[in-house]
Amino acid sequence: MNIDKINLTNPNEKEEIRDFLKKFDLKYDSGVDYTIAARDNGNIIATVSKEKNIIKCFAIDPTYQGEGIATKILTPAINQMFDEGYFHSMVFTKTPNKNLFQGMGYKEVAHTDKVILMEMGNKSIDKTINKIITKFDIDVNIKRAMLVMNCNPFTFGHLYLIEKAASENDEVLVFVVQEDKSSFPFKDRYELVKEGVKHIPNVKVIPGTEYLISSATFPNYFLRKEDDALEEYTKLDAAICGQQFGKKLNINKRYVGEEPLCKVTDAYNKTLKQILPQYGIEVIEVPRKTLDDDVISASRVREYIKNDNLESIAKLVPQTTYNFLISPKGKEIGEKLKSNNSPH
Repeated sequence: MNIDKINLTNPNEKEEIRDFLKKFDLKYDSGVDYTIAARDNGNIIATVSKEKNIIKCFAIDPTYQGEGIATKILTPAINQMFDEGYFHSMVFTKTPNKNLFQGMGYKEVAHTDKVILMEMGNKSIDKTINKIITKFDIDVNIKRAMLVMNCNPFTFGHLYLIEKAASENDEVLVFVVQEDKSSFPFKDRYELVKEGVKHIPNVKVIPGTEYLISSATFPNYFLRKEDDALEEYTKLDAAICGQQFGKKLNINKRYVGEEPLCKVTDAYNKTLKQILPQYGIEVIEVPRKTLDDDVISASRVREYIKNDNLESIAKLVPQTTYNFLISPKGKEIGEKLKSNNSPH
């Protein structure tokens, strides 16, 4: 048996991995940056890949299971993460693989009936949530509401939803998606939300961490893909919200905006309404704020930015967002938007 690193610039080698994974109803993710394959007489019998610090696309031919192959292919992938400076790794895999990864030191974050997210290393979801409790002075004995928002950029639509939640609850936690796959970097999005809600005393703005709508839990969100994995990704993200954040932060409501424009987000909302009540969290879907018979959306703002339509932008965003957009840094992001047709 040979253990080989796959040449990701070679389409034939990648196609061989794709064909092997199809036998297990798995897809070879486009974001993969490192792949290992085990071969017997030239035929692939096991494979594993990684994307940054996330293990994925893991499969072993059933006739070779129980022979220690998992450790042999996972070890070089984990070592590669260490070499790249990642000391916390996650694995998104099928639920039946739980015991195998537990044997290598991974611990469960959350699971659905089909998939599980596990982690190992110098971070954990417990440590992350405990840091949030300390840093943001959260009294876990008080019930509260939560929102998870990308805010790319922050608009009157986002503000409307936050103000509604704030008027109906003692405290509201707004988690800003931390993954940096949007037109506006996380640091800027986070600051725009903080500045935009300064006038609301019972709102706390918190980084979304790598556990809420991230590449590990919900890659489709950033790709806007509607494929057969979407349902499991949305279920897993909802399970993490309920099993971890909801339980440990005493959250009993989650607010979401209606989503008439994006089918992926609409599917996500439906999954939240299906799963979160199982954890005692009511999902409140709020009709989107409109202007001129059209919903106020960040995508609408980005479109106006591409067209240099400052007058229309000013009607859709708080003054703090507008000030940023006309600043040198905001204009730099705007120029990148014009040259990039990405929906995000």
